[in-house]
Amino acid sequence: MAEEREELSWELFGTASRELAHTIADDGFAPDLVLSIARGGLFVAGALGYALDVKNLHVMNVEFYTGVDQRLDLPVMLPPVPNVVDLTSKKVLIADDVADTGATLKLVRDFCLDHVAEVRSAVIYEKPHSTVKCEYVWRHTDKWINFPWSVLPPVVAREGQVLDA
Repeated sequence: MAEEREELSWELFGTASRELAHTIADDGFAPDLVLSIARGGLFVAGALGYALDVKNLHVMNVEFYTGVDQRLDLPVMLPPVPNVVDLTSKKVLIADDVADTGATLKLVRDFCLDHVAEVRSAVIYEKPHSTVKCEYVWRHTDKWINFPWSVLPPVVAREGQVLDA
């Protein structure tokens, strides 16, 4: 029997991101910028940027997952790394799709801490074993999540990859 998974459709993502934005706004947190953790956090950051009327969006590329339940030993920042001058004295909202182990969020949060006025995190999903407890979470789950942006295989092959038909 296949493992039960959390399913997030594009429509439900729209609802989730809007409800997450309301939670942030209702808390009185008004970020100066949204820092997206690429790749899954790009969708969340864009939706929150629009909903919270924050036009200042930055991206931090972090590699950790290599497949379903497969990850590197530690998350790795990939270039280009944001210039800390752009973060200095700002209220930063880190956006990601999921806080699974918490390692990626911790890496990004630690990167920000010495430079920003305040840093908080917002995710669609948080897992119970995450080492980082986010200030803003839409839903808690212990299941693997099928996100609409990553459930289908790529449409193009990169060097060395073979695509399923």
